[in-house]
Amino acid sequence: MGVPLRPVMLVRLLAGRGAFRITVQLMAVALLAAWGTATYGDFANAWGACTWLVFVPTAAEKAALKILPRTRLTTAELAALALRIAAAPVVVLAALLVVTVLLAPASTAALYLASATWAGCTGLLMTVSGLHRLRGRPALDATAFLVAATVVAVVTATTWLADWSPHTHLLVLVAAVTVVLISTLVALPGRWVRSRPSRRRLRHAFVRSTVLLGLTELLDAVTMSAIFLVLALTGRMVDSGPFHLALLASSLLCSFALYHLKLTQPATSLSLRGTGGAAGRARAARLLRGAERAGIAFGLALALALLVPATRAALASGGDVPPELSGYVVLTVLVVVEIAMAIALIYAGYLVENTDSRVLSLTAGAAAVRLAATVVCAFALTPSLGAAGGFCAIVLGLGAEAAVLRRLLRRAHPGDRPHRNVPSPVQAPKDPTTGK
Repeated sequence: MGVPLRPVMLVRLLAGRGAFRITVQLMAVALLAAWGTATYGDFANAWGACTWLVFVPTAAEKAALKILPRTRLTTAELAALALRIAAAPVVVLAALLVVTVLLAPASTAALYLASATWAGCTGLLMTVSGLHRLRGRPALDATAFLVAATVVAVVTATTWLADWSPHTHLLVLVAAVTVVLISTLVALPGRWVRSRPSRRRLRHAFVRSTVLLGLTELLDAVTMSAIFLVLALTGRMVDSGPFHLALLASSLLCSFALYHLKLTQPATSLSLRGTGGAAGRARAARLLRGAERAGIAFGLALALALLVPATRAALASGGDVPPELSGYVVLTVLVVVEIAMAIALIYAGYLVENTDSRVLSLTAGAAAVRLAATVVCAFALTPSLGAAGGFCAIVLGLGAEAAVLRRLLRRAHPGDRPHRNVPSPVQAPKDPTTGK
């Protein structure tokens, strides 16, 4: 399970996920053209507010990718436990959606629940695909997401031609992805579905790791979704559209980076055990220091820009609906800055989380600080800057997370010293018997 994937298979996996992500991006653009800004704003707010639910089922995948490569006798039991943890929230959301559609099919609650169920189903599909990769069947991951991409494209085209409402569009998407999900579940080994952990201590340890590992990504996603809620509460609901479209570019690149790290996580989990963990934490500390300094520099530049009338007007144009040309330039610059800082923090957190279990609460705590800092900044900036203010808040929150996590890490492991030879996340661990 710790053996790296072959380059050809890596390309196939990235192509499968890439096709899915790009199709979802194109769907957003097509729906904006089909529905107009008002209807699309309602859809985008529901979609964005529920995106964080993707990371509820994938918490189990993250724990499985770290822990299962280190196990032998309990692999099937832990895989089944991961599957149950991932499936539970999706079943609850699906049940609530069915009841709501039967009672009030055109309600706002139905729109948000349909979006939430779609997010949960895609998250569960990612977890099941991760289990297929762990058991040596990575091609099923690529196939599942290529089929899901086809589903999104067909449903979007039908929505455009048949003038479906957002409710109908989301409900059909949920029904179609459920079929794909069931097909991937059936392909899992029976023991990986039916086994139960025989030891309570083992079950509790896995659940704890799942909660703490998943909490970081969940809080990061909630941070993004919170911006949509702030836009609604501050009377800038229509800005959800431009903000959502700009966020798509960031989420595309960050999700590629995160997925690549998950593909190599089994090997990284083995290489960062024990003494290798100090080297991983040292590299993470350097990344966090860079992100912290970038956040401070951005905050100072933003404060100066708001004091100058010309630059303040340029920032405000990024919150117009639709934005002016200068507004698009502002949003583009903000997206580039946000992507660079987000990827640095993703990699730093990945290195830290694959060392030992003591540091898991540190990454979760730092993510909680980021959420609080982002929401506070969003309430201060979005009323006047709209979508641009939302991105400014995200960048400031990333800087706060980097600063807090670096200090917590230094306090938890004061004996760590910088190492130059840090195990690469794509490098297989050496065999202690052969040295190869």
